[in-house]
Amino acid sequence: MSISDESDPRAYIRLAAELRRDISAGKHQPGKPTPSITTLSQQYGHARQTCAKALRLLVDEGLLIRYPGLGYYVVGDSKSDSPDAS
Repeated sequence: MSISDESDPRAYIRLAAELRRDISAGKHQPGKPTPSITTLSQQYGHARQTCAKALRLLVDEGLLIRYPGLGYYVVGDSKSDSPDAS
């Protein structure tokens, strides 16, 4: 697997690339939450701040949306993009 960002030494860039790949592969569905910062930290062995920075990068790119207190959700064409709409 080759993603241009994977060669970047900054851990948050590499983690963002991994999450970006998961989103494009459909592992994280539109309208559904991403793993929490705590889960990402445990899964990848990065500091919570590193995981949060990776998620914020994907928010800035328009791939995720943050709902304070609820987490990060994948942006997409699902009928209910809001986590409280169900």
